Amino acid sequence: MKQSQNKQTSKKLTIDETMPHQINAPSFEGTGIKMEAPFVNKHGVTIGDSIYASENSPLENWTQDTDPSIMAGDEWVHPTNDIGWNTTENRELLESKRKPLASPFMHPTKDVGKGTD
Repeated sequence: MKQSQNKQTSKKLTIDETMPHQINAPSFEGTGIKMEAPFVNKHGVTIGDSIYASENSPLENWTQDTDPSIMAGDEWVHPTNDIGWNTTENRELLESKRKPLASPFMHPTKDVGKGTD
């Protein structure tokens, strides 16, 4: 196996439920979705740590005999630290889970503006 030039880290990668090191990364704050920690899959590859080279990764040890399907499936996708969250559809999903921003003088259950306009 090749020596990895990147060291695995257990440092917290998030600030206020977002990934600040990723440009345009969405915020999960206020959505009810909690940022999840990186995990190690059955191949010994850490997923979700934003370090994309791993000495155990099939990509780092590719040969003519490597079956590409070995990198298919959920064990290769992190639930919250994934480039897929940058798509329009997933951003809309996050927005739909946020509570709307109310004006400072709105009552949460009573329509105090009823009949005033």
